[in-house]
Amino acid sequence: MKGDNAAVGACDFFDWEVVFVPGWGLEAGLWAFVQATLMSMSGRNLRCMPIELGSTMSLTLTRGKTFRLVVGHSTGFMWLLQQRPFLWDGLIAVNGFTRFVSDKDFPHGVEKDLLQRMLSHFQQNPDAVVTAFLRRCGTRGQKSVPSQRLKILRQGLVWLRDWDARPAFVTESAPLLVLAGGADLIVPPAMTQACFCQRSDVKIVWQPAGGHLLPLSHPEWLAMHIWQFASQLCAAHAHTHTTRCAKHLESLT
Repeated sequence: MKGDNAAVGACDFFDWEVVFVPGWGLEAGLWAFVQATLMSMSGRNLRCMPIELGSTMSLTLTRGKTFRLVVGHSTGFMWLLQQRPFLWDGLIAVNGFTRFVSDKDFPHGVEKDLLQRMLSHFQQNPDAVVTAFLRRCGTRGQKSVPSQRLKILRQGLVWLRDWDARPAFVTESAPLLVLAGGADLIVPPAMTQACFCQRSDVKIVWQPAGGHLLPLSHPEWLAMHIWQFASQLCAAHAHTHTTRCAKHLESLT
């Protein structure tokens, strides 16, 4: 218990930020409840930064001064792995995956034809395609897609159809955590297991009642696990920093 308290307290000594990326058909506001809960758990040294899927925003990271954790939902996680648009110290997948379509060595994905049909229908009626997808995720109502988002949504369907981020997952050097829903209809448990089984050091934490929109259905649960993961990484970072300082002092005496 004492070790856990030390890990949680470690984040108080660093400026740290959490960058949130939504999945396909969703917007950065997906993370609002998670952010609010996380901010209530932490001090003034935390900054939450939601960005859109496919963002070209340049996020600089000053090593040794700011600790960055990146959280990607669904397609957002695969985009992070495949593109690596900026630096991070830790990575979390929420309802995430490393490959979406099936293949000979990946039978747990969806049929490629499904993505091709979605692409074809998207050209004619993007609102209907996004609405149908979000309803399958568990939301209600009609979705109206702003014209400025049409390009990235179409691109996202191409990514889902063509990308295989498993090699990037295997070689990713930063600590990783997977948070998954046991009742996820988009990324079922078997698909989650197949995506992340290549590395024994990556832990999958399950929310048994969670579907594909964990940030909306279980924001407190997500915030707790994000906070715990960040605290462990901060503690490890603090230990490394203390060891380096001690060795430096020894070299001066």
